[in-house]
Amino acid sequence: MADNARAKRLADLIREVVAQKLQRGIKDPRLGSHVTITDTRVTGDLREATVFYTVYGDDEERAAAAAGLESAKGILRSEVGKAAGVKFTPTLAFVMDALPDTARNIEDLLDKARQSDAKVREASAGAAYAGEADPYRKPEEDEAAEAAGGDETDDTAK
Repeated sequence: MADNARAKRLADLIREVVAQKLQRGIKDPRLGSHVTITDTRVTGDLREATVFYTVYGDDEERAAAAAGLESAKGILRSEVGKAAGVKFTPTLAFVMDALPDTARNIEDLLDKARQSDAKVREASAGAAYAGEADPYRKPEEDEAAEAAGGDETDDTAK
């Protein structure tokens, strides 16, 4: 079992090698300049590496990029093996990074919340309180009312 620091260094090396090879070495038109390697994770035994990527474009371009990465997997793994110099070169698995979609969904939800807040702000612009501004009773007021009123409850009970 390798330590976490070694796995992190290997993951960083894999990310750099794969990104450089995609940019300069692979002539596949499906893997144009719109594929970005965002993150790489390596298992603790250094046998498997997961490479996260994003694709700038529509669903058709994403599917084409995924097919291009699968076809270039062997070349990329051999380049990683040359650069890493480890006994066993990790197998590569390419996974579409969901971070951009998640960020887009969060931005949409925040926009809806801003619009809702603006509607509430407009509705409450000329509004006044239904009762007093401060509806809570305070102990000082209760003591003042008792001192001024005396035994009102005893008079009504008789």
